[in-house]
Amino acid sequence: MAVNLKGKSLLTLLDFTPGEIRYLLDLAHDLKSEKRVGKNKKVLEGKNIVLLFEKTSTRTRCAFEVAALDEGAHITFLSNSQMGSKESLEDTAKVLGRYYDGIEFRGYKQETVELLSKYSGVPVWNGLTDIDHPTQVLADLMTIEEHIKKPLNKVKLVFVGDARNNMGYALMYGCAKMGMSYMALAPKELWPDEGILEKCKIIGKATGATIEVSDNIKDVKDADVIYTDIWASMGEEEKMQERVKLLTPYKVDMDMLKATKNEDVIFMHCLPSFHDFETQVAKEAKENKGLDIREVTDEVFRSRHSVVFDEAENRMHTIKAVMVATL
Repeated sequence: MAVNLKGKSLLTLLDFTPGEIRYLLDLAHDLKSEKRVGKNKKVLEGKNIVLLFEKTSTRTRCAFEVAALDEGAHITFLSNSQMGSKESLEDTAKVLGRYYDGIEFRGYKQETVELLSKYSGVPVWNGLTDIDHPTQVLADLMTIEEHIKKPLNKVKLVFVGDARNNMGYALMYGCAKMGMSYMALAPKELWPDEGILEKCKIIGKATGATIEVSDNIKDVKDADVIYTDIWASMGEEEKMQERVKLLTPYKVDMDMLKATKNEDVIFMHCLPSFHDFETQVAKEAKENKGLDIREVTDEVFRSRHSVVFDEAENRMHTIKAVMVATL
């Protein structure tokens, strides 16, 4: 069946069929190959795109800007709009929809990206909210396909850490849609919402996915992917002491990778990562509060198992695919 995503927003992968996700991944692989040989087709020439940012970013902003420019589009970066302060979100969306062909939003509330889509009349792309991160998961799926020589529906991914954060949920959605085996490995206090878990299990019945939760480290056995994220998301830094206490037993180290019994297991992380004490945040937490906030050891992060920088690059290629497909 032909796939036509023109005009469609990417708010969550729950809105996409497995066939549509497969189309985006195939397009991303093709666009990556074109970029490698310097043959970008400039299919977005004449398009104008605005990036709305409430949260700081490295990969999301750079990926959108480079991807758009590769294909000939013009970018406006906007982090100081009147949206929500002197102007309603609805009014801002309607104005931006008159100026731009597409809108990216990175911020806090999922409701914000949904309202932008509702009122702007143009495709809106979720660059991250507190409960979802669909563009990251597309890059993750692409990276898995590059490094694991078996189809996605044969892959077991274990997400280790706070399974209720945006990456925990977003990965669960992606795995459910693509028929994968997904396990949330976390202390019971940080297990996913039961309602969302059940929704993904229902999706899994149609796609062949298995969705599980566990607090037992031994359940990483047979994992193809070990994935983790920082222990407190942006805006949750005050919870760090509590999270360190809960999650230190789940720090990704070489013993955890060995427990998979898979010599070719890959380690993934959406970045930024606390894997050493070379960042101001990790250093101050250690020196001032005696907290080791590293969610992964430096040994794992720099090991042959780690594909985090391929994953980061693929943000650009999958975001490009989303823009090309929807514009």
